[in-house]
Amino acid sequence: MSPKEPIDVPSFASTQLALLDQELQSEIQETSSLVSNHSPTGLQRAGLAITNLTISSQRTGLGGKTVLELSPNSATSSTGELPEHGIRTGDIVLVAEQPAGSAKKREVKELERKGARGVVTKVQRAAVNVALDEGKDEVVFAGRVWMVKLADEVTYRRMNQTMEKLQKMGEAEYSSFIRVLFGLSSPSPVPQDLTASDEVGNIEWIDLTLNDSQKDAIRFALASREVALIHGPPGTGKTHTLIELILQMIKRDQRILVCGPSNISVDNIVERLSPHKIPILRLGHPARLLPSVLNHSLDVLTQTSEAGAIVKDVRAEMDAKQASIKKTKSGKERKAIYTDLKELRKEYRERERRCVSNLVGGSKVVLATLHGAGGFQLRNEQFDVVIIDEASQALEAQCWVPLLSAKKAVCAGDHLQLPPTIKSLNSKVKVKSKGGDENAAPVIRGMTLETTLFDRLLALHGPSIKRMLTTQYRMHEKIMRFPSDELYDSELIAADAVKARLLKDLEYDVENNEDTTEPVIFIDTQGGDFPERNEDDDKENPKKGSLHGESKSNEMEAALVRLHVKQLVEAGVRPEDIAVVTPYNAQLAALASLKEKFPGIELGSVDGFQGREKEAVIVSLVRSNPDGEVGFLGEKRRLNVAMTRPKRSLTVIGDSETVKRGSKFLKKWMEFLEENADLRYPDVAEVNRE
Repeated sequence: MSPKEPIDVPSFASTQLALLDQELQSEIQETSSLVSNHSPTGLQRAGLAITNLTISSQRTGLGGKTVLELSPNSATSSTGELPEHGIRTGDIVLVAEQPAGSAKKREVKELERKGARGVVTKVQRAAVNVALDEGKDEVVFAGRVWMVKLADEVTYRRMNQTMEKLQKMGEAEYSSFIRVLFGLSSPSPVPQDLTASDEVGNIEWIDLTLNDSQKDAIRFALASREVALIHGPPGTGKTHTLIELILQMIKRDQRILVCGPSNISVDNIVERLSPHKIPILRLGHPARLLPSVLNHSLDVLTQTSEAGAIVKDVRAEMDAKQASIKKTKSGKERKAIYTDLKELRKEYRERERRCVSNLVGGSKVVLATLHGAGGFQLRNEQFDVVIIDEASQALEAQCWVPLLSAKKAVCAGDHLQLPPTIKSLNSKVKVKSKGGDENAAPVIRGMTLETTLFDRLLALHGPSIKRMLTTQYRMHEKIMRFPSDELYDSELIAADAVKARLLKDLEYDVENNEDTTEPVIFIDTQGGDFPERNEDDDKENPKKGSLHGESKSNEMEAALVRLHVKQLVEAGVRPEDIAVVTPYNAQLAALASLKEKFPGIELGSVDGFQGREKEAVIVSLVRSNPDGEVGFLGEKRRLNVAMTRPKRSLTVIGDSETVKRGSKFLKKWMEFLEENADLRYPDVAEVNRE
């Protein structure tokens, strides 16, 4: 199917539904096989669980749900702090009694069945809060509990509802906006010279530091009738540009819904809008909202507004009832209290809902995650514009959740960085005929979840709907050079403030040596002395549901990383200004000791480091084998993320002989490094001495 052709909307929706179903099944399968094949401690190490917890308090939260606060069990924790874990706000978890080390599978299953599902609403150093699903407030836990991460079915439910709506929509209901998004009509043309346009030519800028490409993108987004893409390569101030765009739209009295795929992407915008003193409303879990964001969150506003005061009384009454359950021993009294709680909860919801709809109805700027925009709070609300940040990291179906309530969309992102992570790799759609529905729309062949809305619109309408930001404020010119030439048509320019800054120029004392004066260093391990290994070579680590799957690691290369970090720290660079990134989780496990030795240093997967930056970044490529196999290192968007995280220093460690055989892009990168980087060949004997 050629991208320029219009897309049949029902077929698009049916295909997405089939793909989303496959994706959810993969996710559920993966989680359940991990949970059944690993001990709680193993899952905790992999960042999927937290063990040895006790319930330190129980109260009523937004929506009348029971919120448990879980803290480390004092018997097992000396500090009172939680161990390192990977549970985040918004994660769906199961809270259950912790099985004994000797527990049989059947007993574990039984404990799980008695457990309660919920959503993590707050993560602190010494406690995690979980809002339990409805009807689960009668669960009584005895003894130690643990929580384990589950597949997030809520997000899928929202995406599915939205796709079903699209599927059922009659052609007469398509707005001109929807027609453009599916190529059934062309976007309204925008004047060539926007500075001369009556409408947007003469703008009073609020932020006087904007550069020309940012101003042009804002003018373009204001002038576009249906859709505008803002392409923000790494470090070009994409969010900065969106803030000005939002402020200019408010001046024009437009009602705006701002969304992003994650809580943090949305909070980032709320934080930067806050100082402008405009009334904004943040929907969603008050949980992990940054403290500075809380004043705008719906949860806090429902408690502080007048309407909220009435709601508060009912909440207090519910809390008192919750407390009295603990005191009563008689089953009969218990039952009676639960019946009262049900009634109170109903009344509470009614009042809360009225209070919420007043607050939402009165807001000009509403912010939410993409799937959060599908909650009851926005039902039937309409917006002039939806702005989607990080649009190239979101599934298209997720973007449609807010898009259905708008007349225009501005999507910001970078389609040359990583797309959203997809678990179901078989992108071929298996069509299950549901009850043999003859009228079901045909499925579109070749469509995959990896194609984001940003990609699809760009392919559909071409560069006329896009503006790119071209000044980058992150990287030394030499670090920027290769990605700019290879991926961004050599259009990136390094801002004066950053183009020549080195580690030795940090605002604290750093020695002036070969590690701190070179912006790009390449430690080339070619020659086969630094071989990779497969997780499968591990005899104790059977592959079934293995936590690192078939991930690769390279112990000798890890030793080089440790050596380089040590040299940087000895030269005076602070560990918190250094990050080590690698595409392989097994390599992260091999590097774990760095955290003990240099507290503050960051270790992360390339995928997890997207959107982040550090003064010095060390990239461990891992792959080194006689066959020139590079696996998913060949994905240039992944490499683009890896090489654009640092500000002053990029050190690449890898085997150029293996890597250059991986792809044309990799070959060019190795050649670039050989010519432009400070090239070093490590001495195996020296590494072994370490």
